[in-house]
Amino acid sequence: MSTTQGSAPFDSSIDSPLAAAVQAALATVIDPELRRPITELGMVESVEVRNDGSVRIAVLLTIAGCPLRGTITADCEAAMAAVPGVTGVEVELKVMTQEQRNALKEQLRGPGGQRGIPFNQPGSLTKVYAVASGKGGVGKSSVTVNLACALAAQGLRVGIVDADVYGFSVPALMGITQAPTPVDDMILPPVAYGVKVISIGMFVSGNQPVAWRGPMLHRALEQFLTDVYFGDLDALFLDLPPGTGDIAISVAQLLPKAQILVVTTPQAAAADVAERAGTIATQTGQSVAGVVENMSYLEMPDGGRMELFGSGGGAVLAERLSATVGTEVPLLGQIPLDILLREGGDAGIPLVLGRPETPAGAALLEIAGKLAAVPRGLKGMSLGLQPR
Repeated sequence: MSTTQGSAPFDSSIDSPLAAAVQAALATVIDPELRRPITELGMVESVEVRNDGSVRIAVLLTIAGCPLRGTITADCEAAMAAVPGVTGVEVELKVMTQEQRNALKEQLRGPGGQRGIPFNQPGSLTKVYAVASGKGGVGKSSVTVNLACALAAQGLRVGIVDADVYGFSVPALMGITQAPTPVDDMILPPVAYGVKVISIGMFVSGNQPVAWRGPMLHRALEQFLTDVYFGDLDALFLDLPPGTGDIAISVAQLLPKAQILVVTTPQAAAADVAERAGTIATQTGQSVAGVVENMSYLEMPDGGRMELFGSGGGAVLAERLSATVGTEVPLLGQIPLDILLREGGDAGIPLVLGRPETPAGAALLEIAGKLAAVPRGLKGMSLGLQPR
């Protein structure tokens, strides 16, 4: 739809059928960072409908340098194009005042715009998964990204915190090049494939290494959880660094209800090391959601399987962890080796979205389905009931 400008008189009456249709269409425009309608967020300053059917919309951006201003303009134009009777649209982008930003933050964070970790609030129903491994190189980040994208494709609201500060890789695996948007003391994370993502890799230039000690790692993770606005999520994944070091301890302190999801490969040596990553739950009071066995086998052209890294490690690990933590720890699935999984990661297109029909894609989708099927528990939550 072309942008229409002119001096034709405006009909701004909401009682007008065309004006009402325009307002209804604007309510379908979703802010690409906050993932809520722009009308609900107070981002629409004014809507004017001319008698000739042309429309002028003034939209308020959170900051002047909003990286997705073009997306907002295009989405508004597309929404108007679907309204019968609209002959053209002009979208004017303005910037919120400090008072308007304060009101937005209060709307998003609650009264007073208080900071804190929302996933620890009594009413939070977000399922938090800390994806851990005993050692590096087992495909933990690829599993995290694919599971998150699979759940988002089912319509769930999903976020990822790339907590592997030294070895961050989630932005590249998801093809994210956009920087987070700061709104005063609140950070809006980039969104890819419907998943909100934050990573220290978004704050360093090039391939610069991050050389931090424990207290700095803790502070970075805490800031990700308090300052980044994820909204009301169904699931939050934390991609942890390998082992049981500072970050694993900080996650237990900052997100005590997080469930550990252990990724291993089939060989016995890897399972032995991965057992430590899951056993930390006995010291932190966390639960273990399950075990994922990656690189389980290579499918051959004749239909056979080559077990390059041995077999049975995932099942053995699940059995050991069940005995250690005192509750059943399931083996959620076995993901075969697949060159397309690696190629999808290099291209920034997760396998579950690019090639879901492949054996590895199907295995990842099955694991995501099992996670989605687990109901969000009400243990420890106030039901608001009063004795009579």
